Amino acid sequence: MTTPDNAPARAWVPNMLALAAIWGCSFLFISVGVRELPPLYLALGRVLAGSVVLLAILIVKREPLPRDPRLWAHSFVVGAIGSAIPWTLFGYGEQRIPSLLAGIWNGITPLIVLPIAVLIFRTEKFSAQRGLGLLIGFLGMLVVLGAWRVQGGADLAGQGLCMLAAVFYGLAIPYQKRFLAGTSLSGTALSTALLLCATVQLALVAPLVTGQAPPAPWSLSLKVVLSVVALGALGSGLAFVINMRNIRLIGASRSSMVTYLMPVFSILVGVIVLHEHITWYQPVGGLIVLAGVAVSQGLLNNLRRKPAVATATT
Repeated sequence: MTTPDNAPARAWVPNMLALAAIWGCSFLFISVGVRELPPLYLALGRVLAGSVVLLAILIVKREPLPRDPRLWAHSFVVGAIGSAIPWTLFGYGEQRIPSLLAGIWNGITPLIVLPIAVLIFRTEKFSAQRGLGLLIGFLGMLVVLGAWRVQGGADLAGQGLCMLAAVFYGLAIPYQKRFLAGTSLSGTALSTALLLCATVQLALVAPLVTGQAPPAPWSLSLKVVLSVVALGALGSGLAFVINMRNIRLIGASRSSMVTYLMPVFSILVGVIVLHEHITWYQPVGGLIVLAGVAVSQGLLNNLRRKPAVATATT
């Protein structure tokens, strides 16, 4: 047994860094993948690889998939708005903007979640502090965008697509909390169902939208194949297992701090590996966005007082 406030740092800090690195580097893999694959097929490869990994975990743990038709119906919705659509949008966005910038836009997700959870799903309550956090985050978004110098074109379209992807994440998170959080099934089983639904969706839609059959794996370069495998096996498979362990060790609130680390890794790998260029206002705007997230989530208040004790199992 452990609690979120007494778990030793050595038990969760390495996992937190590994998770941030995996999810932060996923934007690099997307950037490499869309060089040869249409974004829809890249997303299809990702969800398919992730499904295989999670199915293997279920087999090892001898856990069943959901059997309730209602759970599968909700999984179909979350699979679309939480995986298939946003991962496709990030792919189209990264055809136009650097991967590091896509990683920064991913950081606005908590700001999108809050108003949707308050106004649509009624799972959260609004407050002046949260309103201030949203305002700070909105100003940060304008700085990231470089609103004073945007001239339109591919850059603006790419950033808009990545912003829209974050909006879909913002829809998926409270939806999942409202309709799937109460089930007794493990997170691994539910996530497998989501990815299987997303796989079916993309397998049907991708050929219709692209007008072409999926390319044969042997026709792709090794870099692209490895990027697809990494996106699925790591970003949608192993990363989920690590995240679940962190939640059990330190609680959901503290484990969500991975959001603050992901843009750091996306910027580092974008600059070092892909030799992407960054302007001063993009990371500055990203920091302002994260500050807004911290204010809206009450993180600064939590740092001033001892966290509430909540029991979790390892």
